[in-house]
Amino acid sequence: MCGIVGYQGNELAFDILIDALRRLEYRGYDSAGIAVLQDGSVKIARKQGKVSDLWNVICNENFEGSMGLAHTRWATHGVPSERNAHPHKVGDVTVVHNGIIENYLELKESLKRDGKIFFSDTDTEVIPHLIVDYLEKGSDFEDAVRLALKRLKGSYAIGVMRDGTETMIAAKKESPLLIGIGDDEFLIASDAPAIINRTNRFIFLEDNDIVTMEKGTLKITDLDGTRIDREIRTVQWTGTMAEKGGYKHFMLKEIFEQPRALSDTLIGRVREEEGEVRFEDLDLPDVSKIRKIWMVACGTSYHACLIGKQMFEANLRIPVETDIASEFRYRDPILDKDDLAILVSQSGETADTIAAMKEVKKKGLYALAICNVLGSTLSRESHGVIYTHAGPEIGVASTKAFTTQITVFFMLMLYLGRLRGVFDSEDIKGHLAELKKLPGNITRVLKSCEVIEEIARINMHYNHFLYIGRGINFATVLEGALKLKEISYIHAEAYAAGEMKHGPIALIDENMPIVVVSPKDQTYKKTCSNIEEVITRRGTVFLFTDTFDHDMASKVNAVFVIPETIYELQPILSIVPLQLMAYYMANHLGTDVDQPRNLAKSVTVE
Repeated sequence: MCGIVGYQGNELAFDILIDALRRLEYRGYDSAGIAVLQDGSVKIARKQGKVSDLWNVICNENFEGSMGLAHTRWATHGVPSERNAHPHKVGDVTVVHNGIIENYLELKESLKRDGKIFFSDTDTEVIPHLIVDYLEKGSDFEDAVRLALKRLKGSYAIGVMRDGTETMIAAKKESPLLIGIGDDEFLIASDAPAIINRTNRFIFLEDNDIVTMEKGTLKITDLDGTRIDREIRTVQWTGTMAEKGGYKHFMLKEIFEQPRALSDTLIGRVREEEGEVRFEDLDLPDVSKIRKIWMVACGTSYHACLIGKQMFEANLRIPVETDIASEFRYRDPILDKDDLAILVSQSGETADTIAAMKEVKKKGLYALAICNVLGSTLSRESHGVIYTHAGPEIGVASTKAFTTQITVFFMLMLYLGRLRGVFDSEDIKGHLAELKKLPGNITRVLKSCEVIEEIARINMHYNHFLYIGRGINFATVLEGALKLKEISYIHAEAYAAGEMKHGPIALIDENMPIVVVSPKDQTYKKTCSNIEEVITRRGTVFLFTDTFDHDMASKVNAVFVIPETIYELQPILSIVPLQLMAYYMANHLGTDVDQPRNLAKSVTVE
């Protein structure tokens, strides 16, 4: 992984590809490279570091062809270096690749026994070697690619060029890839924002699709060469939506986009006057037979699942199990065909979540996806999908995806509750009234961002933070601590407040600030006691609450008050100041907020 772009048309490919690489920088990467067909031969440049580093090396070189490939790499095999950067060229074949070739060692040893020489430590390099091998045995270019792909085990999205031909080939399996259809041009990309400035018409490729592009013609086949028709879809995202819009970082822009994102997620789905929630094209099985619900995700989306669990169990009285996707298959869970599986992923391309989806489908469960990206693998291959409509999320640290996922869980709870007879229309009207207040209430929180920035500025010198909360807000503090870790590189732990005395309390002193989320809910008094325990140990306390008369307000170091809402929706409001606190801390420390070290936006490998 991480990002692929390609261009074939009538304009100079170089500038188009470099611009597309810059638009892919949000995905996280450690090196970049470009290849352009020029005078019948593919010319390549690669560089460890940022796209700007690559540009500085090659900006004065001559890249004049109208067909090319480019890549940003996030290391999986081989350390970040120029020789491990993509594109990789063997003989007259050039390849860029996302994914992981699981049997590359076996293939590499076989190829080395045949006298092939390898110049990188990557799994990718076996691909051009295999293609060249089949070309030498008499296959044409397209057949050589097809035969090579049949020998690969694992995941791939690839772009391939060959010296002496203006044919470009792309293919995918379990790694995202799409084709952009422009005016007399074709583009390939891992993600729509990379090429949205040139077209909004896309073909979202399915597993085992092979696309052959020649001047003005495009053909899609499967691994056996059978022709396939794929729909061209028009998306409404614009280039402006993927730009910073005047904010210093994408992450800050996306935090401030949350009122709009929530409103968009509600549009067309909530009917307050009728007291109902509707989801277009959602054809669930008989919900009265649901025995158990499985919620499976990674990272931030997993925290949203923890909140969904609290909502569903308390209101629907259906047992819910939450699982980290990377662990799900390996513990061999006891699945029943009457269970409902909900798979959550911002990108819809998270490899572990897709693998979990395939596992539940294999066991006969209905797989429902919650994701943000139209045409993503998870949305296509699940039985049903609910889109969050958050819009492009460029910052690696997720923000608006989290709050819109919780919003979808709340609407889905009401939807299932009506079908199961738990809620009547009057119940739903009351809940929807609270839901529709959220965009305005988030705006109220954002208007007080200067208060959060000051808290962050004063406390950015601490190296460790402890976050505590109870009930549904335990997941809120997990997410808040994750945000701080991701972008500021400050160590932060989150605990259910009642667990503090079972170990973490030993860490508390004047050098360990405590972030507490304590709304006036059923756990309020208990959390007050936990705050007292911190104060007696000289801990610095930052309190986030929904009441101005909190019992601990006069005893803590700082208080931030959020608007009141119902219990199930508290995390949506509580997380916003924690997102801001993490952002301002990182910004004052000077870290790379949008592309934090070692992280990638779309984790498309296991």
